[in-house]
Amino acid sequence: MIARRGPHPALCGLIAALLLVLSAPILAAPVIPDGSATPPVPVAEAAIADQQDAGADARIAERIRAIFGEIEAFSDIEVSVREGVVTLSGTVPATDDGERAERIASRVSGVATVESAIVRDLSLDRNLGALGSLSSGFAALVAMLPLIGVALALAIGIAFVGHLIAGFGALWRRLLPNVFLADLVASAIRFASILIGLVVALDLLGAGALMGAVLGGAGVIGIALGFAMRDTIENYVASLMLSLRQPFRANDHVLIDDREGRVMRLTSRATVLMTLEGNHLRIPNSTVFKAVILNYTRNPQRRFEFDLGIDADDDPDAGRQVGRETLAALPFVLADPPPDAAVMEVGDSNIVLRFFGWIDQRESDWLKARSRAIAAVKRALEEGGFALPEPIYRLRFDQRTMPLPFENVAAPSPGASAESDGERDSVKAMPRPAAPASDAEDVAPDAEIERMVDAERAQGESRDLLDPGRPVE
Repeated sequence: MIARRGPHPALCGLIAALLLVLSAPILAAPVIPDGSATPPVPVAEAAIADQQDAGADARIAERIRAIFGEIEAFSDIEVSVREGVVTLSGTVPATDDGERAERIASRVSGVATVESAIVRDLSLDRNLGALGSLSSGFAALVAMLPLIGVALALAIGIAFVGHLIAGFGALWRRLLPNVFLADLVASAIRFASILIGLVVALDLLGAGALMGAVLGGAGVIGIALGFAMRDTIENYVASLMLSLRQPFRANDHVLIDDREGRVMRLTSRATVLMTLEGNHLRIPNSTVFKAVILNYTRNPQRRFEFDLGIDADDDPDAGRQVGRETLAALPFVLADPPPDAAVMEVGDSNIVLRFFGWIDQRESDWLKARSRAIAAVKRALEEGGFALPEPIYRLRFDQRTMPLPFENVAAPSPGASAESDGERDSVKAMPRPAAPASDAEDVAPDAEIERMVDAERAQGESRDLLDPGRPVE
């Protein structure tokens, strides 16, 4: 089966870099609260004099005509001035040229205001002349093509070298602890090489401002993505830490918080368990990293315990001794540590004894061994004369209690009494079922779940980050 792979890291990095370049002008332009660009600060207008010198209008008109005479686009504009009011008329090749002429005329000293009657010249021969600026710009672009080609080739070369360095997978896997970290370093090298190539190319083209905007935009976008993908990043970091720490091995019997099962594999997103019912359980690595992990497999010796109650009149020390001897006689119970028993509490009608025993999980199943031990100790206590009573309630009658009148007590008939005594005698006479031969019972560990886990791992549907060569934390 072919495992699906995500988008190529180098392609993702190139797309991210292009998005940063496109968003640079937006990030670089200052904005105001309503979203528009910051307007230019208006220049304070000069006060208009209450008197005007003789000949001032002629000087103003002459000055404006001289300025317009140096600008080819303003060659058809006529200027007239009266009492400081400048009137412009005529034609210009473009609408922007008329606005430009107004701004120039208003800056001449002595001008009170400007009245514009300039219109755009829509004649074909005049407007075709505007293609000259376009052709000159195109010529400049053509002249710059070799430099653009060199910058592009340099960027591609740097990215290619980074891709080659990142492609030494065997080297990174040898230097780094696991495959996950090796892939992470390789992806970082690819992205860094693309970013370095882009910066070098922009610097070669003289686009220093754009390069600063790219780097600044990358930082802003990185912070925004960090907040937006906080859970994803946390899970990714947890996967990295788990792959380094190795808290368990494949097929370990673990309890992660309240989730129990055998470990199948550790992926870059989740820890996969097989529950004791044979179901797949995927737990996010961020949850596993912060959870309390109980590993039953690390130590092959495991203790079981159970409670049994004896009669309140029985000797608890003698009951403990019988239980210890019985557990020690069982073949699957370890002699070191030895079995033990303790008095837990004295109840209303019994004394609760707790018995302890150790087994080797490689040879005995914990649940089977505990079940056999309970049956064996219970049988030994009963054979030793200890009673395992049910709850008993004692009724006390004192002088303040009104005795029942004899006439309200129904006297048992002789036949009923004989029948009841016969039933009790028959119950007592019924033989107990013979105890099964305890040595013949099987306590071997159940390996069904382990075999299922091994079969699932043999399929290799996804990459496993568990490394058997690394020590378990």
